[in-house]
Amino acid sequence: MVDQLLQIDRPAVLSQGAMVVSLTGWMDGGNASTATAELLRELVGGDAAGHIDPAPFYLLNFPGSMEIAAMFRPRVKITDGVLEHVEMPENRFWVCPRHNMALFSGQEPNMRWELYTDCVFTAANRLGVATVLFIGSVGGAVPHTRDPRVYASASDATMRQRLLACHVPFTNYEGPGSVTTYMLSRAADAGLSMGTLVAEIPAYVQGRNPRAILTLLRKLAAVLGTWLDLESLRSIVDQWEKRVNEAVGQHPDLLEHVQRLEEEYDNDVFETQMSDLKDWLEQKGIQVD
Repeated sequence: MVDQLLQIDRPAVLSQGAMVVSLTGWMDGGNASTATAELLRELVGGDAAGHIDPAPFYLLNFPGSMEIAAMFRPRVKITDGVLEHVEMPENRFWVCPRHNMALFSGQEPNMRWELYTDCVFTAANRLGVATVLFIGSVGGAVPHTRDPRVYASASDATMRQRLLACHVPFTNYEGPGSVTTYMLSRAADAGLSMGTLVAEIPAYVQGRNPRAILTLLRKLAAVLGTWLDLESLRSIVDQWEKRVNEAVGQHPDLLEHVQRLEEEYDNDVFETQMSDLKDWLEQKGIQVD
């Protein structure tokens, strides 16, 4: 069944490479998953490498109210009566041999998670991938004026150590899962080491979040041990923050909420840094208590 759905045009082009996975849906708030992958593809210059046939994996309609049905139906664009675009689900692979990297950008499937994962992991093996990293986001209690916290999870001890070396804290979570978590549970059996990097973004800000995108790209570069030119993103983040500040300033209650989040965030960072310093001193045989 996988061979009927998966098309890879450039097999075995990497050597123990890494594949970055982005998905619309459950963990793409602020476009932190899809926009980060899109920008990463521009930075590394990836070439098209294949795709997964979307047909078995998606509901294009769902019974219920128009609001519910709209969540499943394809987006279309019609201008002056002329159909310009129908946005059907896509799942595509790119490769960048120069960075020993593959990219997978898709839409989280509504159905057949097992088969979908089979397709993604088969593609990874055919492209020469050994490591898989998912990037995404969740809404949380973080102010837009601070870099989002990024939390990690790992499929195995080796990946956990790799993430730990990059100073990424690990998540504690119990609740509804995603296809990404399912992939994490099956990575080892597929001969892959998998991790996730999930940014905690402000729940009160809608639309693309450049600060989250920049933070995720920095973390990705650190984990993958590669260099990315992210200088141009800094000014985009500054402009975005200025616009959000202006909007927040018009709502006193929201401004007070943001200031409270900033204080809590800064206190948490201070306590974490002091704890890290204490651990380091104790490793050197210096007791601080």
